[in-house]
Amino acid sequence: MHSFLIKFSTKHKNSKFLYYFKNFTRQLLPSILFQSRLNSKLESLGEFDLDYIGKRVNYYNKLNEQVTLSDEVKSLANFKLKKKHKVYFFDNYEYTRYFSPKLKAAFKFGDVTTVQEEPTIVKSRPIHGNNANSIILNLDKVRHFTFIKDSKGFLSKKNMLVSRNYTSQPHRIKFLEMYINHPLCNIGKINKNHGRLHLLREKMTIEEHLDYKFILCIEGNDVATNLKWVMSSNSLAVMPKPKYETWFMEGTLIPNYHYVLI
Repeated sequence: MHSFLIKFSTKHKNSKFLYYFKNFTRQLLPSILFQSRLNSKLESLGEFDLDYIGKRVNYYNKLNEQVTLSDEVKSLANFKLKKKHKVYFFDNYEYTRYFSPKLKAAFKFGDVTTVQEEPTIVKSRPIHGNNANSIILNLDKVRHFTFIKDSKGFLSKKNMLVSRNYTSQPHRIKFLEMYINHPLCNIGKINKNHGRLHLLREKMTIEEHLDYKFILCIEGNDVATNLKWVMSSNSLAVMPKPKYETWFMEGTLIPNYHYVLI
């Protein structure tokens, strides 16, 4: 029964139904309507803190000069909804719809851990090194960008570390092997594949995670998906220094100030 309730629990999660409904509905409107509103959209920026916006834009897009894309890069007119990577299409289309379909843009969908050969819009990129060709946009946000309201005070929580992850990466496996039986840890993997069933533990909801003072946020294929909602809670994120970053700007986080460094 507990596993059944977790499977259908939507508390502290974005509504996928509303997300898909809004985005499929958006496809019904001709893009020319949005293109005609581009100038007014840009003019409305004056209502906000332009210095703050400028700093974030320059962080996501580090290019300092105009670049000519290769002939392999297609125009926005060819940017169409397909069966795979729907959320990446929808989250890009939210912005590309305002621009001429004759313009070109390169996209790389999925968990991106390398820097691209030419300017490309991505969800994630390496923090270190010259990453200017990887231009970050807030993609796959229905899954990654979840922020919560935590009604539980820090002092009322259990003085333990909690974690439930899909675990296949060597660094996640290593941590579980080291601390799975530690009395101050309630950690485990939730997937039955990739072996190591002795690390398997029952799934937990986000609400159940919030009973603990410390929540483990170890990177998976790229970033730690749970880091956003953990940092919006009254619990503390516990993690190594991140190697990858998204729209959340993980590269700007300060160890032992924004999170507990391990």
